[in-house]
Amino acid sequence: MDAKPRNVFSALAVTAILTLASFGAYAQAATTEITDAAERKAIVAQAEKYLNSITTMQSRFTQANQDGSIDSGVFYLSRPGRLRFQYDPPKKDYIVADGLFVHFWDDSMKNGSDAPIGATLADFLLKKRISLSGDLKVTGVRRPQPGTLVLTLIQTKNPEAGDLRLLFDEAPMQLVKWRVTDGTGNITEVTLSNTQAGVKLDPRLFVYKPPKGYEGK
Repeated sequence: MDAKPRNVFSALAVTAILTLASFGAYAQAATTEITDAAERKAIVAQAEKYLNSITTMQSRFTQANQDGSIDSGVFYLSRPGRLRFQYDPPKKDYIVADGLFVHFWDDSMKNGSDAPIGATLADFLLKKRISLSGDLKVTGVRRPQPGTLVLTLIQTKNPEAGDLRLLFDEAPMQLVKWRVTDGTGNITEVTLSNTQAGVKLDPRLFVYKPPKGYEGK
């Protein structure tokens, strides 16, 4: 298998949803950036608390690709360390984090690639303790419309690598969308729907297994 470490912002950028314009609509809404330091601190703490409360999750995802095409599938999360993006047929690509590596199977190329979890943005979601400070820095907190929050994050030591925007519903707090902009300006956006938290997931979902005949790829 080829080892192809990606930019830390690219592991989650592999998947996206709706249209690339959809997040922009929130960004251009009438509401302004939240500048009060105490309010920003409280919102970041609330987001951290919610993210750390997730143990398992299953959700539909829809992916808006840079070329304008749309894909969809099922997203599985088991913290710490494991996730899976399974695309709907006829697409046979999938992404698996098995606790150590993030693996990507590209069925059109009949080839797999991987990178250590710690070298990808997947590490952000898969850590035992999620923190929105330290390695990451919150650079923006907005409420684009009542009941909705957008947090913008960059890598503290590598800010030019791009940014991550997380969109939450507030009541109750739930992650519904993220957008990754990499260092070259490529945008990938993912929206989650029909999310179920605390579900029992088959451990085999998080085992990387190339199709029969391609085990060495």
